[in-house]
Amino acid sequence: MSAISFLLIAIIAEVFASSMLKRTNGFKRLLPTMGVVVGYGIAFYFLSLTLQSLPIGTAYAIWAGLGTALTAVVGVLFYKEYFSVKKLAGIGMIIAGVVVLNLVGGGH
Repeated sequence: MSAISFLLIAIIAEVFASSMLKRTNGFKRLLPTMGVVVGYGIAFYFLSLTLQSLPIGTAYAIWAGLGTALTAVVGVLFYKEYFSVKKLAGIGMIIAGVVVLNLVGGGH
């Protein structure tokens, strides 16, 4: 698999784990808590595989930026959290920041 594939798996696992945090009720509910632990374990494992090929700054910027944006979307879709133009603009800025970091990143 490619570094980008590993990174996408890491992002999806991180979004899943972060989304499960809301369901743990302060880590009092077993299954969501296990989802958090497994999700973050998978996320960090695949992020570590990504770092064998991509620079840490680039990989982490993509992982954190897209993870944050997607977690905000999950909050709106699954947890009925408030959505506004400001939130959309913030998500857009996160994605734009990741793009800029990749354009000026200087390669591997």
